[in-house]
Amino acid sequence: MNPKQNKKLYWQLPFLAILIVGTVLIIRQQHATPYQKCAGGIFGTSYHITYQYDDDLQSEIEAKMKEVDASLSMFNKESIITRINSNKPVELNDMFTEVFLQAQKISEDTDGAFDITVGPLVNAWGFGFKNEQLPDKHAVDSLMAIIGYKKVSYKNHKIIKSDPRITLDCSAIAKGYGVDAVARLLEEKGINNYMVEIGGEVVTRGISEKRVPWKIGVTKPTDNPLVDGNELQTILNVTDKAMATSGNYRNFYYKGKRKYAHTIDPKTGYPVQHSILSATVLTSTCMRADAYATAFMVMGFEGAKKVLERNPDLMAYIIYDDKGENKVWFSPSLKEKIEH
Repeated sequence: MNPKQNKKLYWQLPFLAILIVGTVLIIRQQHATPYQKCAGGIFGTSYHITYQYDDDLQSEIEAKMKEVDASLSMFNKESIITRINSNKPVELNDMFTEVFLQAQKISEDTDGAFDITVGPLVNAWGFGFKNEQLPDKHAVDSLMAIIGYKKVSYKNHKIIKSDPRITLDCSAIAKGYGVDAVARLLEEKGINNYMVEIGGEVVTRGISEKRVPWKIGVTKPTDNPLVDGNELQTILNVTDKAMATSGNYRNFYYKGKRKYAHTIDPKTGYPVQHSILSATVLTSTCMRADAYATAFMVMGFEGAKKVLERNPDLMAYIIYDDKGENKVWFSPSLKEKIEH
């Protein structure tokens, strides 16, 4: 080695030493920083949040979820969506606007399978607000006059309805958005390791307190009341992803000998009748995962696969009934994320 190379090496050694020491200190700090946990109720369901941070952020997290509730909850009498449904003057905020525009975009992409105006039909069929009397054809046809995502629009910071009787129901996207909102809050704090779960919808980043990737279970669908309902179909590695599941196996009822599932097809006005039992979607945001999971339950197996083909950022794990036997189909890109 010539003198010039020696001199260059001597200059590089201090920088290398600083880099090594800095890396060790960062790793030590990461191990020393505790994982905080908080849990509670919101949006009519429960939440569980784990994050690596020195301070307890539960009050800020709950405040953020209440912001979402004040924008998108139909059960909040003063929320933005309630005022829109009541045709009262209201100023839209960024949260409501973001969710509404994303919902309309997904409705367009799924040819109306996802539709935030479908609420009156959901209620008429005995889901949501309970209704003892099932609707007849005349009742369904009458409601169809006020169903359709193309009958509402966003213009000049206002929601425009083609008919004042139209109401919005964001329950199939708002919960996912709530997960995203909390995740953003944690990101703004510089938190790199966290898991946010609200009512089964999840966003994760980094690693768990066990220093391994986050793993989330997919429940095995069953409508047998004697079965626990918590048996897992599979476990997925969802690190740095959002995940949401929609299924008909928990929210249904029998009238006579016929089973009525809570997923309503906005095009027909009737509960869907196809083989999909549950659809789990993974993508970059929980809002999109939530909405597409619902859309897939409406569209059925073949329709869902077409949507997946034109949206490469979406991955799906679909459990379906094949002549009384549960079978599974999943996106090829999801294979490496399946733990077992």
